[in-house]
Parts: sequence; C-alpha cells; structure tokens
Amino acid sequence: MTRLSVNVNKIATLRNARGGQLPNLKTVTLDIERFGAQGITMHPRPDERHIRFKDIYEIAPALKTEFNIEGYPSDKFIALIREVQPAQATLVPDPPHVLTSNAGWQVKANEGILRPLIRRLKETGVRVSLFIGPKTVQDSEFELMKNLGVDRIELYTEAYAESYGGPQQLAVTELYKHAAHKARAVGLGLNAGHDLNTQNLRHLVTEIPFIDEVSIGHALVCDALYWGLEKTVHSYLACLKT
Repeated sequence: MTRLSVNVNKIATLRNARGGQLPNLKTVTLDIERFGAQGITMHPRPDERHIRFKDIYEIAPALKTEFNIEGYPSDKFIALIREVQPAQATLVPDPPHVLTSNAGWQVKANEGILRPLIRRLKETGVRVSLFIGPKTVQDSEFELMKNLGVDRIELYTEAYAESYGGPQQLAVTELYKHAAHKARAVGLGLNAGHDLNTQNLRHLVTEIPFIDEVSIGHALVCDALYWGLEKTVHSYLACLKT
C-alpha cells in the first residue's frame, strides 16, 4: 500500500499566526503518527514562515515513523539534512520568495548543481528524492537522475489535481502514468504530492499503484477542521487502500 506522509507545515503556520505554542507542533506531529500516518514531512523555508529550523531539531528525535525533509538545497538546508539525517531528503527547486512549491526540477539544465549536492547527501545514507513535473521532464532525464544518485522522484501533482473531474483528466493522468513508468523502468522509486485530497487520491494510486509515498498537508489540515484530525488521517489512509 502507498504510504501516507503528512506535511505539518500548516500546523506551524497556525501556531506562528498568533505566537506562542498553540497548537503545539510537536504534540500534533506525534498525534498524527499515533493516528496511523506512516511518515511526517516538513518543508522549512529561509524566512521560517511556518516550520522553523529549531522545530526540526526538537521534533526529529521523537519521531517513530519515516521523516522526510524537503526544501531548496541551500547550504543551510544541506547542513540540516547532514545533521538530522532523516530517512529522506526531497530537493525542491523553489527559491526563497515563492509561496509554495510550483515547479519541478529541470534536471539536465541543473546537472552541475545537483550532482555534488546529491553526492554530499548520499554520504550520510539519506534517501534522495527530486521534485519533478511530469509536463516538463524529458524521457532522457530519468536515466540521468539515476546516474546522479537519485533514489526516488516526487511527482508534482498540481496539474493532476486541477484536471481531476474535467475534460483533461484522462490526458493529464496519462502524462503522470508515463512519467511513473519511466521512473520505474530505470529503478527510481516514486512519491507524489501537491493538492492531493480525498476526492482525487484514490484514483491516482489506482492508476499508478506502485507509488511508494504521498505527501499531503494543506488539504488534510483543511479537512481536519470539519472531521477532526484523527478521522481525517484515517480517511486519507482509506483512500490509499485500493
């Protein structure tokens, strides 16, 4: 079954909006694990507008499930990964000013940047994943990513989510399936994330049943406002049982 990694950035956003420690990020994160999530994702940004770097250092030792830290590979981010040593580091090409991740890597154009970064991360034994847009990735880049030492790709699923239920759904889904099979053919693992929710998630993992992990935050937290956090985690897990 595809594993659920819950992105807790929005919990930190709510805390930071008022100051203080409500909601308590560590308590909520550990509760999400207790409710059945198989992983936790955090995405610190340079301005620390949600996750703070000290949050990661505080919470990481208490986690019992897989920890995924994603972000732009600045020197500070690389140092964080090397010190914390999560199970997975997901490299995202979002510069500091963007509101949310909105594009995948152009792998060939950034080969010179990615190769030494990935080498440094792999020295610590961390699994490395690259955030990839199925609409822009070239077929030849899958073999290149494997050559660079990448272990998995994360499919940027905004286009899939936007097309779901509309006239372009079939064509867009085929783009994602094509990228997924290309990744699998060269031995890359497969993650997915961005704008996934209880309406579109089951269809994605039915069409691509070998997705290893989905990372979901914003929609899950929004649903929790109505359903409660425990029921919401269980609802997303149910979507993954195809």
